[in-house]
Formats: sequence, C-alpha cells, structure tokens
Amino acid sequence: MKKPSPYLTFAGATPFVACAFLLMVDVVTVPMLGSVVDILSAYGLVIASFMAGAHWGNHLDLADDNKWAIRLPLYSNVIALCLWLGFLILSASSFIWLLVVGYISLLVIDYSLHRAQIISDVYFKIRQYVTAIVVVSLVIAALQL
Repeated sequence: MKKPSPYLTFAGATPFVACAFLLMVDVVTVPMLGSVVDILSAYGLVIASFMAGAHWGNHLDLADDNKWAIRLPLYSNVIALCLWLGFLILSASSFIWLLVVGYISLLVIDYSLHRAQIISDVYFKIRQYVTAIVVVSLVIAALQL
C-alpha cells in the first residue's frame, strides 16, 4: 500500500491497546501524562470526533438527492455531541462504555456507506479491523474500572 492512511489507522489504535494493557496490570497513572483512564477517555473522544468528522466530509461529495447527503451530517453531529456530553457528565467507567457504543455506531454507519458504495472495500475492511481492536481494548479497560 502506497498511502500512509492504513498504517496511520492501525497506529491510531495503539493508545487504546496500551491503556487497556496498563489498566490490566494495575498501572493507573503515567508520568507526565496523568491518569490512564483520563488519557483513554480524552483520546477516545478525539478519535471518535475525528471519525464523525470523516463522515461529515463524506457528505460533502454526495449529490443533494443522495439519502446520505442529509443523514451523514446529522448522524455525525449526534454522535460527536453525545460523546462530548458524556465525557463531561458521566463517570469514567460509564464514558468508556459510551465510547464502545459510539465506535460501534460509527462502524454501522460505515457499513451502510460501504453498501451504498460511498466508501471503498479496502477502507471498510481496515475500519472493521481497527474498530474491533479499539472496542475490545475499551471493553477490557472498562472491566478494569
């Protein structure tokens, strides 16, 4: 693969795996970075917001009569705002579970976009693998709290 995006996508899952591992071995703080749960929560929010933003970007290329031209900006905003509010008001454990729901929701949207031939087979396959890694890492982390 010549484009760096697949590699960057998999690399983006590394902090999720690292945080889950640290929590499994009872490391709760990282020098200079702080609480592992706070690191995981903030990073999870940033990446989920980035993914929702990618959906927003996809809608810009669609014809006005495409059903996804209206759905994508609505869904992406609802997901991003729900996660942001959850980050602000939920306990750390509850927010991690909300992230699980958020990432699965984003993947369900990508599944629909893939079926509508809006995103490529290669991109969707990478999204499936990385989402699986992220969701498993988040579940492991949530079970440690």
